Amino acid sequence: MDKKARIAVLVSGGGTNLQALIDAQNSGIITSGEIVLVVSNKAGAYALERAAKAGIKSVTITKKDCGGQTAFETILANTLKEERIDLIVLAGFLSILSKNFTRRFENRIINVHPSLIPSFCGEGFYGLTVHERALEYGVKVTGATVHFVNEIPDGGKIILQKAVYIEDGDTPEVLQRRVMEQAEWIILPQAVEMVSRNLVETGL
Repeated sequence: MDKKARIAVLVSGGGTNLQALIDAQNSGIITSGEIVLVVSNKAGAYALERAAKAGIKSVTITKKDCGGQTAFETILANTLKEERIDLIVLAGFLSILSKNFTRRFENRIINVHPSLIPSFCGEGFYGLTVHERALEYGVKVTGATVHFVNEIPDGGKIILQKAVYIEDGDTPEVLQRRVMEQAEWIILPQAVEMVSRNLVETGL
């Protein structure tokens, strides 16, 4: 396939999901798209080092430097436009995007969330909090979800889900790691390939 979807990955921290995407691209799981840009909203995020090691262009855009959400989203949108981005992947990106932004890129933004939506999701549910709540509630099965992004946190159409069983003695940290290894790192690359292929087949 000559034509590939141009992918931007938005990050805020260590970039483990970004690494899973880079590895999937290198191993041939992702063939219909190519990561051409990594954007961090946190200066010094380790994900930027991962991008550098993979030879992927990266930029840092912070709300503080931009002076607020509106200016941040304007600069982000302009950066994506300059790079001719077809698909935006939120991979541990801890910033809620407004309706104006998500509608501008409708069906072109996807996110991975560490639970089986609609459980343990929405505003405030990120990081260890998701796994703490799952364990407090006593669920026997959790997992991860990849979904399209709209103005409602974790509210867009589901693309893929994968279940992970809770085990005796799980702590939030142990569960977080297992959900990443057994679900997030598997279904996020699969979803990126699915959506990229669809974009290419429909003329981007």
